[in-house]
Amino acid sequence: MMGHTHALTGAAAWLGLAPVFAALPLVNESSRFIETGIMAGALTPAELIAGALVCAGAAMLPDLDHPSATIAQTFGPVTWLLSKVVSWLSGGHRGATHSLAFAVAAGFGAHYLAGTYPIGRDIMVVLLIGLSLRAIGIGIPGNKMGSAMVNIGLTAGLYVVFMSLGVGYAWLGLAVGIGSLIHVVGDCMTERGCPVLWPMAYKFMLPWKIGIKTGKKFEQKILAPVLSVAIVGLLFWRLAY
Repeated sequence: MMGHTHALTGAAAWLGLAPVFAALPLVNESSRFIETGIMAGALTPAELIAGALVCAGAAMLPDLDHPSATIAQTFGPVTWLLSKVVSWLSGGHRGATHSLAFAVAAGFGAHYLAGTYPIGRDIMVVLLIGLSLRAIGIGIPGNKMGSAMVNIGLTAGLYVVFMSLGVGYAWLGLAVGIGSLIHVVGDCMTERGCPVLWPMAYKFMLPWKIGIKTGKKFEQKILAPVLSVAIVGLLFWRLAY
């Protein structure tokens, strides 16, 4: 799937699943995890929206193994070089990063970062928000520099707004894990599949696979608009109720 489709599925998955997880009794007053904040209590509207953006950005992370992917191009030479390294370590595109193991590791890693290193947590949040805006096409058509400035401005503005609204990031690990996993699920719907149980090499394709061809008419003209409508509907529903 293309970058914007992954980002949209990440946002939709968060809006659909996060409030359910937040309502579960995952912690109690005697738990040592209460202070690091593992999804305790209902999400505020600001946290719901922030989480959707972060999850959308996290849904791009598995494609760090592809130097031509949106995520590899987002922050110039830095992400391109990082992508080359990740591609080599993971065995190429749709290797280790397109697996359940990667999604779990990314989620737990983000949770640890959120509870241990506030500065690192904030950097991750900013980068993922910026990545999500880049993926869904926020910017000036045909103007890379202008688009980059718009992205930076919107990302900084959103982060400041979230900070002023007292957004907590107890959910960061969950958002990153869901985003990474939904990327894998999405790619399992395409004709190439993914090594979900890596290091097993076998590539899984969903039984109800409809054979989506990346970047073709179905994805761009039908799937993306449907996902956009679903996100608006889910957001309205969650905020209204």
